[in-house]
Amino acid sequence: MPDKDVAIVGVGQSAFVRGYPGGIRELCFEAYREAMQDAGISSKEIKALIVCCAPEYDKQRSPSGLINEYLGLNPSPTFMVESLCSSSTTGFAIAYSFIKSGLYDVVCVLGFQKMSEITSQDVQERMGRGADVMWESPYGTSMPSYYAMYAQAHFANFGSKPEDLALVRVKSSTYGQLNEKAVYRKKVTFEQIMSSGVVSSPLKVMDCCANADGSSCIILASADKAKEFSKKPVWVMGVGQSNAPMNLASREHMRGLECARIAAEKAYAMAGVGPQDIDVAEVHDCFTIAEILAYEALGFAKQGEGVNLIRDKETYLEGRIPVNVDGGLLSKGHPIGATGGSQIRTIVLQLRGEAGAIQVPNAEIGLVHNIGGVGIYGNVLILGR
Repeated sequence: MPDKDVAIVGVGQSAFVRGYPGGIRELCFEAYREAMQDAGISSKEIKALIVCCAPEYDKQRSPSGLINEYLGLNPSPTFMVESLCSSSTTGFAIAYSFIKSGLYDVVCVLGFQKMSEITSQDVQERMGRGADVMWESPYGTSMPSYYAMYAQAHFANFGSKPEDLALVRVKSSTYGQLNEKAVYRKKVTFEQIMSSGVVSSPLKVMDCCANADGSSCIILASADKAKEFSKKPVWVMGVGQSNAPMNLASREHMRGLECARIAAEKAYAMAGVGPQDIDVAEVHDCFTIAEILAYEALGFAKQGEGVNLIRDKETYLEGRIPVNVDGGLLSKGHPIGATGGSQIRTIVLQLRGEAGAIQVPNAEIGLVHNIGGVGIYGNVLILGR
């Protein structure tokens, strides 16, 4: 097992909503306030702020300076991190490195996105430009169409079916009902999912997560500070990161996301554990197919056999490996820069035994899987008590 050098001492999240009425200052403050209250510390303890978001969804350039000022953190340093949908876990990895190196002893990672300031059509255009703007996005590609190609490849190679994708959404809605911070808190049926309109074949409306406004905040601290601040620190055991070619034509196959598989291997090696040791996981289910791909990349199932986990309800709360029992992105919504931090928050609450109705009994080791773009950036974190 790795040394207990860096811990999470505070977590916070705003409600994820379709249209936040305030500005990005107020939105970020909601998560920051909750995390600081959770940690039981004051702003003077924060030695650096890492702001995580994707640009072009609101008008503010260089939001880190604005947010640092609003939170009263000047003259402590701040900067912005961006790796599309995985921005806040990338910021988390940098914060971990800062503390591990001894440069800072307490670092705040704050992710946000306010997507409602532009139309859904414009959101899709910006997401499309997360791909190669010379060779791909000018031809009308979108996030649903990209993941639809992965779904078609999985169907063709392994015999998975649209019905399997619908089972993922059924599970998501089962637990989304219990999450007071989620956008969607209504139960949906298998029949409703299967009859929803096609977005990009084979993906239907209910196979896709929704845009949202939201923020998340994680406070990391050195071992000495963690023991001073927290009765229940959650330790960083493993951090794995990997990248894949941005241009899909440069990838060897579309049967799965290689960046996730490689990041998982690195995180497991650093933590000294394997897939069989994970008690609870949060994976990046931006689309239903993405959750099945995550099962396989993380080693919870062999490639092509991820559908068996959802068919047998092995990823439900009472199953062998509970996954996304907070509703996942499919129910919570997906405010790009805040998503990874929300996933981390869920795992921290699980490991503290504070997850309420979705608590996994005796959870000791948790995993976060966060993907940026169409498998361009892959981050996997392993956390433990």
